[in-house]
Amino acid sequence: MKHPILTGHFVAVFLMTATSLAMAAPSESSGPQGFLLWATPNDVAQISFEDSDGTPFTLADFEGKLILLNIWATWCGPCREEMPTLDALQDELGSDDFEVVALSIDRKGGEIVNEFYQEIGIEHLAPYIDKTGMASADLGAVGIPTTLLLDRQGKEIGRLVGEAEWNTQDMIDFLAEMIATR
Repeated sequence: MKHPILTGHFVAVFLMTATSLAMAAPSESSGPQGFLLWATPNDVAQISFEDSDGTPFTLADFEGKLILLNIWATWCGPCREEMPTLDALQDELGSDDFEVVALSIDRKGGEIVNEFYQEIGIEHLAPYIDKTGMASADLGAVGIPTTLLLDRQGKEIGRLVGEAEWNTQDMIDFLAEMIATR
């Protein structure tokens, strides 16, 4: 019997993403904590999600800003650990030029995300939710947390797979330079 997660759309997206990442130009450099920067920006799948009030969003809604798109879930231990550091990063660098977009893939939706934000004191991150979980697959996130750095045109310029401490001085300096130069 086939495992339902390994069939259909998921497998196709995974294989396409793995192939495109393997064919992507080698990274021109890496940032703190293993953050990889691509030699040339990569197109990103069009994804849809909503805020906790049910307002629909796409990545195009953030065009003009450098975006740190973090894919996470409340049931993911490493995600839970890094969320306060993402909140601190948004507090430090959030502006008209930069935003941390924390995209939860919790199927229970905005209520569970809002409860989690209250529980751990998240104050600066907007709650974004993809109840379908398809954004994760469409963006080639082979695990969570996965974080993509998107340029002002919505193209992926870098990626970090796994947990990170987003509010370290090295990471803040790295992202401040990206904001100033990209």
